[in-house]
Amino acid sequence: MGEPWHTLLIVTGSIAAVILLVLRLKLQPFVALLLVALATGLVFGNDPQAVIAAIKKGTGEALGSVAVVIGLGAVLGGMLEASGGVQAIARRLLDLFGQKRVPWALTAIGIIIGVPLFFDVAFIILAPLLTTLAVRAERRVTYFALPLLAGLMTMHALLPPHPGPVAVAELLHTDYGRMALYGLICGIPSAILAGPVFAKLAHGAPGYGAIGAPPMLDEGAPQTNAVGFGPALAAMLLPLALILIGTVASETMAPGLARSTLVFLGHPFTALILAVLGAMAWLRFVAGAGFETLSKISTRALEPAGLMVLIIGAGAAYKEVLIDSGAGKQITMAVQAAQVSIPVFAFLLSAFVRIAQGSATVSMVTAAGLAAPLITAAGLGPDRIALVTVAIGSGATIASHVNDTGFWLVKQYLGLTEAQTFRSWTIGATIAGLTSFAMALLLWPFV
Repeated sequence: MGEPWHTLLIVTGSIAAVILLVLRLKLQPFVALLLVALATGLVFGNDPQAVIAAIKKGTGEALGSVAVVIGLGAVLGGMLEASGGVQAIARRLLDLFGQKRVPWALTAIGIIIGVPLFFDVAFIILAPLLTTLAVRAERRVTYFALPLLAGLMTMHALLPPHPGPVAVAELLHTDYGRMALYGLICGIPSAILAGPVFAKLAHGAPGYGAIGAPPMLDEGAPQTNAVGFGPALAAMLLPLALILIGTVASETMAPGLARSTLVFLGHPFTALILAVLGAMAWLRFVAGAGFETLSKISTRALEPAGLMVLIIGAGAAYKEVLIDSGAGKQITMAVQAAQVSIPVFAFLLSAFVRIAQGSATVSMVTAAGLAAPLITAAGLGPDRIALVTVAIGSGATIASHVNDTGFWLVKQYLGLTEAQTFRSWTIGATIAGLTSFAMALLLWPFV
């Protein structure tokens, strides 16, 4: 490894290369990410075999969990779509809240279910609802997606039991109660600004997606008899409820058979499998759908999921090459050289690592590990330690782009182009991160 400026130059160049290949040369993102991952590892001077090993490791670790969740979520979404269940839920929401208030309802949903659920699981389950709301209301899908995404992303970065906040809390010895309190105080305003407010401002501007049916709502899709609002809502809430119960059981129950059973049922794999089987059983025995129809629905739903899995795997490979090359460590050295306050240092470090390698969790762990000695030396109180935790989570939220698996997840599920994803998701994530950080700085003198 060279000097920190040399590392920053390589990382910046690699990110620019991905953007150029995808946006200008129209290279398939899967190929572009793998190509840049290989080139970046070699430019860093790594052994070619080590670069290949990093790509295999990053891809394998990502796909080991993401592929299953995406596949099961796609099948469940396909069942709900083909049976008219998602449309029934959309109609009920629009009738209940009114078109103008639906984005605010989606923000609240994102905040509430974003506390116990991982970002990707919750988004995958609710994505069909967003696209159907967009078609019914004749608005861009981003108008409804941004509020939900804002709630999910802020909770993912600021509150336990998500892995990033939990890791930071352990490294900084943060009080979990204060962490949750300040996370909500700082996260709710950021979700509002990045969600319904940003969506309203951006909706009339060009470049935020077309108005019309997304790819999963084409006319040639197989259909079943309508299932109605109640069964559709139950199918959507079943995996959410199981995961929530599993999370609560793991945190509150003593070890034993009951706890193990609930945790097992609450794992995203198990919860989604049970939801898929339940939806299939209802469609077969109540709605009267044949096995051949159910097979066609499942197969069609998995087609876009296959491409999504490959893209996410390539993005994870690129991230792993950057991590193994020591880019995060060198970036840390560059940030430490600037004499800044602890929350600003924590935010900048987390943000730099986030931009460089994509993973919010890795960004938060890196920043917390280096901020911990500074906090000890400064003798900060528990409230300020909690605000440093918020600052770290804020930095890990901003500027989601081509090396973040969330970028490709949002792009594929909402049927957006890369440029549209930058204008909507990337800007929204940055607004959320900057707002929660500003809230932490605002509270800092008073605690």
